[in-house]
Amino acid sequence: MTTPDKEMIIDYLRAIEEPGGKGDIISRGMVSDIFIADRKVFFSLSVPADMAASLEPFRYRVQEGVAQLEGVRSVMVALTAEKRGGGMEAAVSKSRPAQSKPAPPPKATASRAPQAKQGIEGVGAIIAVASGKGGVGKSTTAANIALALKAQGLKVGLMDADIYGPSVPRLLGLFGKPDTVDGKRIVPHEAYGIKAMSMGFMLEEDTPVVWRGPMVISAITQLLYQVEWAPLDVMVVDMPPGTGDAQLTLAQKVPLAGAVIVSTPQDLALIDARKGIAMFQKVDVPILGIVENMSYFIAPDTGNRYDIFGNGGAEREARRIGVPFLGAVPITIALREGSDEGRPIVATQPQDPAAQIYLEIGRQIASRIASSAQPAAPKIIFE
Repeated sequence: MTTPDKEMIIDYLRAIEEPGGKGDIISRGMVSDIFIADRKVFFSLSVPADMAASLEPFRYRVQEGVAQLEGVRSVMVALTAEKRGGGMEAAVSKSRPAQSKPAPPPKATASRAPQAKQGIEGVGAIIAVASGKGGVGKSTTAANIALALKAQGLKVGLMDADIYGPSVPRLLGLFGKPDTVDGKRIVPHEAYGIKAMSMGFMLEEDTPVVWRGPMVISAITQLLYQVEWAPLDVMVVDMPPGTGDAQLTLAQKVPLAGAVIVSTPQDLALIDARKGIAMFQKVDVPILGIVENMSYFIAPDTGNRYDIFGNGGAEREARRIGVPFLGAVPITIALREGSDEGRPIVATQPQDPAAQIYLEIGRQIASRIASSAQPAAPKIIFE
């Protein structure tokens, strides 16, 4: 089978006129850089933010057209309102005459109205599981928190927003491309009683995602709003590590009920955890609490406890800044093996000490979500 390449796709897109009828979508700079992996094609179309909804049929027509090209296995085309630049228009612009330098954009002012957050139809509370840095066990924590919430009798979904390093497929033992409804909306996979969606389902496990920020944000938007999530009581979002543009955009776009911060005990991890907490606080997202992961190790042969990364740092930090401390999760062989083999410990070994801690964390989160969702008491006014 022929392997598709960028030039073939660009030639096809060059024949598509933009909706305004002012030229083709390549020369008009609407197409981002095109990414191809295992005959799967990904790119975005840059459009005005206020026209995104009305241009959804156009996006779908472009996506379906590229899908018919020889050698193409599947296509994901996203709409993005990000500033153009660095995409396919860069190559086209070389043949254009030089133009005068545009005026700099106006500076943002404090009085600018905040962008309204968009909920997800049929989804109740949305919580983020985040960390200031990678390698602290955030995804393992997110998966087990989702299962702990499911153990509370809730309908739960797990959305993997870590586009560059998706871990949810392996953590839940889920692989393969998901089905779609009429080729438009994605049907999430299910495992252990929860729904799950990840970019990892679209790519081979060892295929790197080499995307710029706008593409990542577009992919996250599709995973949020073009997946058949409903009905859910809670969606757990496994956030990308750090406090970059993707994290900030998600926190500003989605009405998060709260955030859970994951850290290990040592000072270096806590420094980054503080940055994550500060980011959520700046965008008015409540901090549901801090989880100290890899808190300690119990030797299976002797029963001796070892504080490999120190101990209690996250709890002290939570107390210092006045946010809840949700629990200290140990390193156990069962937890590590279950994560590697797609058998999350909360679902498969609920009596394990680490699973019991996750279950308690789930109870605390469910309680905080329920209390924050309670309507305010009515005011009695005497006239």
